[in-house]
Amino acid sequence: MAETQLNNPLHGKTLEHILTRLVELYGWERLGQVVRINCFLSNPSMNSSLKFLRKTPWARAKVEQLYIDTLYE
Repeated sequence: MAETQLNNPLHGKTLEHILTRLVELYGWERLGQVVRINCFLSNPSMNSSLKFLRKTPWARAKVEQLYIDTLYE
């Protein structure tokens, strides 16, 4: 099983780590423009965004893909 994770850039990264890093790089406003999710556009906070992303697979996938595209180009 560990071998299947060797090429996975998200392995060992929590959603909180991913979102924190993206907010550091983009800021909430720009992040909301790149990933059109209302929790980034309207009164954003780490807790509300994490709660939404954990319950919404399509939104989480977009955020994870942005993280990969941004940090592993």
